[in-house]
Amino acid sequence: MSLLLHQIVLRQAERVPSSRAIGCKDQWFDYQTVSRQVRSVAAGLQKLGLIQHERVAIYLPKIPEAVFSFFGATAAGGVMVPVNPVLKAPQVFHILKDCNVRVLITNKARYQQLEAEIHQCHDLIHIILVDGDFVDADPVNNSPLDSAFVKSRAANTLNWANFLQPYAWWQPIASIDADMAAILYTSGSTGKPKGVVLSHRNMVTGASSVAEYLGNTPEDRLLCVLPFSFDYGFSQLTTAFLVGASCYLLEYLLPRDVIKTVEKQQITGLGLVPPLWVQIADLPWPEGAGDSLRYFTNTGGAMPTATLAVLRKRFRYAKPYLMYGLTEAFRSCFLPPEQVDLRAGSMGKAIPNADVMVINELGEICGPHEPGELVHRGALVSMGYWNDSERTAERFRPAPCAIPEIPNKELAVWSGDIVRKDDEGYLYFVGRRDDMIKTSGYRVSPTEVEEVVYSSGLVAEVAAIGVPHSRLGQAIVLVVVSSDSSEIDEPSLVRHCQQCLPAYMVPMRVIQQPALSRNPNGKIDRKPLLEEYRRLFQDACQEAAVL
Repeated sequence: MSLLLHQIVLRQAERVPSSRAIGCKDQWFDYQTVSRQVRSVAAGLQKLGLIQHERVAIYLPKIPEAVFSFFGATAAGGVMVPVNPVLKAPQVFHILKDCNVRVLITNKARYQQLEAEIHQCHDLIHIILVDGDFVDADPVNNSPLDSAFVKSRAANTLNWANFLQPYAWWQPIASIDADMAAILYTSGSTGKPKGVVLSHRNMVTGASSVAEYLGNTPEDRLLCVLPFSFDYGFSQLTTAFLVGASCYLLEYLLPRDVIKTVEKQQITGLGLVPPLWVQIADLPWPEGAGDSLRYFTNTGGAMPTATLAVLRKRFRYAKPYLMYGLTEAFRSCFLPPEQVDLRAGSMGKAIPNADVMVINELGEICGPHEPGELVHRGALVSMGYWNDSERTAERFRPAPCAIPEIPNKELAVWSGDIVRKDDEGYLYFVGRRDDMIKTSGYRVSPTEVEEVVYSSGLVAEVAAIGVPHSRLGQAIVLVVVSSDSSEIDEPSLVRHCQQCLPAYMVPMRVIQQPALSRNPNGKIDRKPLLEEYRRLFQDACQEAAVL
């Protein structure tokens, strides 16, 4: 029987009610408590009048209320929209408006960043503050609120206690596994982030596939370090809940916090992205601190060989799983631990419930060692991009192996990543078709960065490029042209970016040129800039980390 996303929690509450589900700081919640909280959130949303498939945004750090809200939103028949807590107001407003969010669950500190312009989100009806300290009136009767904190609001503002309803009031919605469950926002090669629509089937099948090859059991304890807005960050919850394991939520400040938590909480599974693994590997670990780890995983970019070697020595009993995936299809492939020494640099083969092909420009399956685009088909392929039929049609196309006699062609996702396979079918990354920048485990659109730079009024032209960086994978560099040949005020330009962009999108270097090269269509051509500065920065970054 197919499961809905929230049912993986509710099912464990019936099977192992007293088993630990999530921990945060010094508090642990068992499955029965988590299930009741999820149903209380769902009942609260239903009392607010949430209609099936309406969007509920969760803009919170890694705290239990965030977890309750994710699964409570789908239990109420809604669609959860995790918002990265490091995003600034402009990026948050884009998400809230783009998918017509009806309910926003956040905290006071983040709401204060949004409050002045929240009226621009015309579809937003209710705002719930998990740490609200004011007294609410009945949200259904729309009575005024006794609150100095909320002055002029475009939506009803409720505190957490008054929002929650008795868990027994929850009414299950007649949903099926093909219905929408979540919208995750990811950067594309042009413009602002786009919402990837995921069904219940996508998310539950993904959890089942990963839990299968990781061998997850109820005895596992996973550490949640990555943002829940990142597909693999959220996967730490689903893979654990699917098998009755537990998760510990860590909103870390320093990489050393990860080390301390692994030891204190006896973590058995740890999944990170390459920049954080590099930092972790550089730190001294107390003797035996990583002995509880059964496995560690990497995604979001290639793991540096030297870093992997250090981690394997440090985690004496842990197996490394090197993964590759994209939000549009969750995970695509992984390299089994027994192949790590035999297939240096490989992305592995397809995960369970997925078929991964390498396709050339003629639409044919590539032979061994022939580069082509990675194409993913199967139950993990998402439903497309929210309200964007043009970009959906570009990336989601009929599977190359479609059977001609079947009128309704199965759709596959075309990743944009160029790969090759060896004689035994193991995949290796070659490059990207587009100009996407991969930094700190995030995909960043150069166009989105450039739009912010132009809004400063300090440059006439700008091109954002990614250059090699030993810790970040790539660092963002701006190549700029002034309007009058004068010296550009670099500190002011960087400050403007810091005010408008999350930290991982802030450029680390500004280079001024008299002009930028253009392609035959008159557009700025980034390729010559990439070639010019890639070698210039590569050695310097590796030797002195100058960026």
